[in-house]
Amino acid sequence: MKAMKTVVLLIAVLAGCSDKPNAGWTGYAEAELVYIAPPVAGRLTTLAVRSGEAVTAGQALFELDATPELAADAEAQARARSARAQAQDADKGRRAPELAVTRAQLDQARAAERLASIDHTRQQELLAQGFVAKARVDDAATALAQARARVVELDAAMQVGRLPARDDERSAARALADAAQSGRAQTAWRVEQKRQSAPMPARVQDVFMRPGEWVGAGQPVLALLPPANRKARFYVPQSAVGGLKLDAPVQLRCDGCGTAIPARISFIAAGPEYTPPVIYANGQRDKLVFLVEARPVNAADAERLHPGQPLDVTR
Repeated sequence: MKAMKTVVLLIAVLAGCSDKPNAGWTGYAEAELVYIAPPVAGRLTTLAVRSGEAVTAGQALFELDATPELAADAEAQARARSARAQAQDADKGRRAPELAVTRAQLDQARAAERLASIDHTRQQELLAQGFVAKARVDDAATALAQARARVVELDAAMQVGRLPARDDERSAARALADAAQSGRAQTAWRVEQKRQSAPMPARVQDVFMRPGEWVGAGQPVLALLPPANRKARFYVPQSAVGGLKLDAPVQLRCDGCGTAIPARISFIAAGPEYTPPVIYANGQRDKLVFLVEARPVNAADAERLHPGQPLDVTR
């Protein structure tokens, strides 16, 4: 009986030793940095953040000296105002005082026409009575014709004075106004680009420039690390990679991270990272590994990952 108990106990111990732990892999945390660079060059005047600081979307990061752009913007505004005034002037007729002068001249011409008409009639009556020669009647008729022509001329001048500029001139003036406004928009955009803000919530990972330094166009001033850009990279043997799929859940563990971090596989390499010279033997095949990436499910958990930190990954 005692021997039977010993055999049962030995079987139980062996059964317990045969249990295999969950398969896992070793990897490390990695970050996809977002580099913030101005599209225009300038001297860095203000740096509003520091390395390691958490920033919110829209928070000011840095500012470049915008003195040249502000001067160009003021000039562009003046050009735009001038062009708009010229376009508006082309849509109008002559000024009221100028029209008043022409109207007064027209009134004088009409009065002269009436006098010439009266004189012409009188000369015709005198000619009929034999008191004047026919030449006097002809002179009066000529004076009347000239007076009438003067009235027609000034009346036409009044109508022309009320008209705007010709269509081609008005189109050219409006085109100049549009071009000036476009130039104003360009300078305003350059001024705005001298001030850069955070495009999303993130943490300042690194700062490359300091106030007083010259920043070239497209040169990064700092790097941001959004929570969604933290991920785990690990290598899976070829014997296990076939069982992994995108979006499959995994757990990440690291020293000092506390509880496991739930994540999902976001990338599986199409080819191996290392190919040995001979892959026919089983021992050589074990050296064949594939890169796999996983991203934490929650942004709060992603903050617990630090770039370069060793990780243990399990299914």
